[in-house]
Parts: sequence; structure tokens; C-alpha cells
Amino acid sequence: MRPAPSLAVLALTLVSLPAAPSHAEDFHAKVAVRRNPGADKAAGDSNVVVWLTPVGSQPPPAPAIHPRLVQKNKRFEPHLLVVPVGTMVDFPNEDPFFHNVFSLYKGKRFDLGLYEAGSSRSVRFDRPGVSFIFCNIHPEMSATVVVLETPYYGISDHEGRVSIPKVAPGRYLLQVWYERSSPEALGRLARQISIPGEGLVTTLEVPDVLAASVPHKNKYGEDYERSGGYKPH
Repeated sequence: MRPAPSLAVLALTLVSLPAAPSHAEDFHAKVAVRRNPGADKAAGDSNVVVWLTPVGSQPPPAPAIHPRLVQKNKRFEPHLLVVPVGTMVDFPNEDPFFHNVFSLYKGKRFDLGLYEAGSSRSVRFDRPGVSFIFCNIHPEMSATVVVLETPYYGISDHEGRVSIPKVAPGRYLLQVWYERSSPEALGRLARQISIPGEGLVTTLEVPDVLAASVPHKNKYGEDYERSGGYKPH
């Protein structure tokens, strides 16, 4: 079971600046996450993924990247990683103790096993989708890898700003992903847009609320021990 943090309203303001039709342009978006009264707002409007998929044509090849999802201080850093399909991601262990990284979700299923401090293991994310990642020893550790079939994507900062550089002219399907929203709510945010911009300014609201985070199971489908220690099988 994946965590399901709460969200009341997700508002997305999209702004695509005009440019010469024959040239790629930067696409800019502004997102705003609206939560229930009294909810923790420390995260601001960060960690919303926005991406553009060409309509009626194949996306250009994504630049080769080799990112790292580091285990440090009993955390995954960064918590959210977005990569193109086919990307190899390293999972170095920079804590002075063992970790066991796994994902049982449909984005990419894997189990890196138990490995020690100072070592690293890798996973190739060869299919699109969302992978929720955990450590089988430390239940407080979680991360998400979003794998896309397009090179045109961005992640919002604390102020909700998103920038997708050098988008080629054409028609695109705009989509949004946010960990604290539901697939149904996010699906309603999808729409087609044109690049160069049409002077588009659109506000999308999702009147949707999910339950607060719930404990996830370990890789055996069982509850974690209260101590968070490793349970051998």
C-alpha cells in the first residue's frame, strides 16, 4: 500500500510565452497546492511534476542522464526524481549501516537486497510509470521515481514555479503528477496546448481530498517491526 497524504485543492496556472514558430521555446508554469485549513504548509508548492507529450508525433530523444538517489541520514535524497524511460539510477548507501531498497509498484518492481555502507546498486527504469520506493529496514524512508516518455518535464519549486526548457513547436498533451493527489484528480488536469504559446492562462482546481499518510508494508507484505529493525526471512 502506498502512502496517501492529504490534498484539498491543487490549482495549476499555465503560462506559455510566445516565440517564433520555427524555434523551440521555454515553457513556464505556476502551480499552487491548496490544503485543508490547519494542514502543514512547510513544503510550499514544491514537488509537482508537469510534463508535455507531443500529440501525433514521437518525442525527441531525451538527453542521457545518470542520476543518484542517495540513502543518507535514513532518508532518500532527493525524495522525488523524474527521469526519461531507459535511465539508469544509482542508489548509493552513504549511511554507516545497511539498507535494503525495494519497490513493488507497477512503475518498476525491484529489490536491491541488503547492502552495506559505502556501496551502491543500480536500477534501469525501462518502462513509464510511477515507482514508490522504500527501505525494508527503515519504514520512515520513502522516495518516488516518475518515469516519462518525453524529455519535456519540470518539477515545481517551493514557490510553485516550473520551467521546461527548449520545447519544440507543436501540439502537446500537458499532464500533472503530485504525490498527495489521486490519479482521478490528476487525470482531470490533463489537456492539450500549443507551443508557441497561445497566450494561455488556465487555472485548474481539483476538489479532492485523500486520507492522511498510512504506514506501508515491507517487501514481504507485512508490517514493520516497531523498532524498525531488519527481520530476516
